[in-house]
Formats: sequence, structure tokens, C-alpha cells
Amino acid sequence: MVYNVPHTNSILKGLTPLHVILFIATLCTTLIAGMLQKDINPLSEPWRFYEGLPFALTLLAILMAHELAHYFTSLRHRTTATLPYFIPAPSLIGTFGAFIKMKSPITTRTALLDIGASGPIAGFAVSLVAAIGGLFYSGISMVNYKAGMALGDSLLFSFLAGVIVGTPGEGQDIILTPVAFAGWLGLFVTSLNLIPIGQLDGGHILYSVANARHGWISKGLVVCLGLMGLVSWEGWLFWAALMLVLGLKHPPVLFNELPLEPSRRKTAAIALLILIITFVPVPFKFME
Repeated sequence: MVYNVPHTNSILKGLTPLHVILFIATLCTTLIAGMLQKDINPLSEPWRFYEGLPFALTLLAILMAHELAHYFTSLRHRTTATLPYFIPAPSLIGTFGAFIKMKSPITTRTALLDIGASGPIAGFAVSLVAAIGGLFYSGISMVNYKAGMALGDSLLFSFLAGVIVGTPGEGQDIILTPVAFAGWLGLFVTSLNLIPIGQLDGGHILYSVANARHGWISKGLVVCLGLMGLVSWEGWLFWAALMLVLGLKHPPVLFNELPLEPSRRKTAAIALLILIITFVPVPFKFME
């Protein structure tokens, strides 16, 4: 199959004022989030905006890598897609993420798997670099658990923190730099996207590999998330409810009868491994 790399001009034609406005707004909200994380009041000390840049730019780079991977892989498979739309939000991290819109049908299960897996793999790579780089500048300090929030650990992040920073002692914990925190968020969001439910990226991969079993596997995993919400972290209840609202069914690809190319099963296995090592059963613990 021949793939013609899209010309820069053709890509820029897909850039609308809405794309630009949303990106600038998300840059502002993530910048404010980065400032607040450092106890900087954006209203009284706006000149210190540069201190929020490490977090904001790292997080935006992770989101951009994820969505552009989807975008360029879509083009490679002759599927029309929009450029990324960023979503600003007045929250701890300043954004609800980003997304692209598919404007033409996906043709085969191979194309679906490539498009679905490309984003999480690219986002994982950038998040991993951010996490490693940020951890080198993080340190161990005494902490007060009477108030605040503690982050949970995935298998990967726990391993990296232990190797790079070390093991905290009694009454101590690792204090992440803004870049390391953005890397942690990127890995966590990657794991959320890779959960094989509905039309999440993991759901696309699941449909590509085992489309006949996609429905009941999605339903079973929503039940599992609900149970996890009852026994571990309440946020899983919200995530399970959101999956039900968005729908568990997956639309068929255009040529569903064409089998998945065998080599893509390795890609699916890589995506599953990333899910396993980045999943955080209890992502946030709020102390009172």
C-alpha cells in the first residue's frame, strides 16, 4: 500500500479558528493549574506565569502526541479525521483532554487497530520520557498526611520512582516535580484509554481482535469497574457510569469480513502490556 505523506498546506487547511481558540484556552487553563500547584495566585502574581509552564507544556505535549498519532494513522489508512480539539477545564490539571473526530468510515479491522493503538502508544512514550525526566528532579521529603492528596502508583511508576528517587522512609514520600506529575497523569490517562470497553481506544483494539466477543467483554468490565468503585476508589463508579452513557456497542468497520492482519496481534499485545503496567487501582487518596 502506498502512503502519500500529507503536505503541510493540506494539514493547515484543516486547522480552524475553533482549534486555535481551544488550544490557547487549554494552554491558559493548564498554565493556571501549574501555577496553583506551586501555590502561586494567578490573579495577584500573574508575572510568575512562567513557573506553570513546565507542567502545562509537558501535559499538552502528551495530549498532542496521543491525538496526532491517531490523526496521522487515520490518514495512512485513508480515513478522514480532524485535527485535535483540546478541552480546557477549570480543574486541578486544567483540561479534560483532547480528541479528534472521524469524518469517514474506518475500512478494516487492521485499520481500526492501528488507529486505536497508535494514540495510547505515542502518548505512553512521551509520558514515559516526562516521568523519567521529572523523577530525576523529584525528591523525598517528610509529609503531613492530615490534609492534601496522595497519588497512587502503577507498576511502572512505582518501579521508576524506586530506581530513580529511592524508597521513602517512615513519614516520608516522594514529592513530584510538575513535569513528573504531568508524566504520571499521562500514564494514568493512557491506562484509562486502553481499558477495553465500548469505543475507548482499548475498545477499538478489542473489537479488532475479537469483535464477536466485544459486547459481553465490555459489559463484564463495566461490572468490574463498578465493583472496584465500591471497594477501592469511588471514581471507578463514575467511569463505569460514563461508559454506559457513551454506549458499549461498537460500530462495525466497512469491510468487517476482512480478517485482522496477524502482525497486528503483536500491537494488541503491546497495548495490553501498557495497560497492565500503567493501571492504578486507587489513583487518588484525599486526606482529611
